[in-house]
Amino acid sequence: MLRNIDPVLSPELLKILRAMGHGDEIVIADANFPAESTARASGAACVRADGSDASEMLRAILSVLPLDNFVPDPALSMQVVGNPDEVPAAVADYQTIINDVADHPAQIQSLERFAFYDRAAQAYAVVQTGERRLYGNIILKKGVIG
Repeated sequence: MLRNIDPVLSPELLKILRAMGHGDEIVIADANFPAESTARASGAACVRADGSDASEMLRAILSVLPLDNFVPDPALSMQVVGNPDEVPAAVADYQTIINDVADHPAQIQSLERFAFYDRAAQAYAVVQTGERRLYGNIILKKGVIG
């Protein structure tokens, strides 16, 4: 155990977060997301965190990872199919967490479902959580610590 490090951040995940560079992206995925195949397609790491929900994982990751403040969209969610303007409950929760925890709070932007999958396939890593809320996926772009 380490002081001031959220225990949901496993040694494997801490290593990944530390190794990521400015502009690299990480996906926090819900239980329905094809995390293993998405990560395998690009050679990215897939970290299993089935005992955690995506909100607690987002809060933990943002406690150590700076959001990129050089881009307009450092946090991306998946649009609801057939209703792209709807904000799912999970995403509303994520926005509150970003507002509370992120060093550079940003408004979550959204991507069409298949565009989200394509973007996720380019990520540095995918964290598969046990999140059961639909559309409970988010991509974060790592920033710099000034």
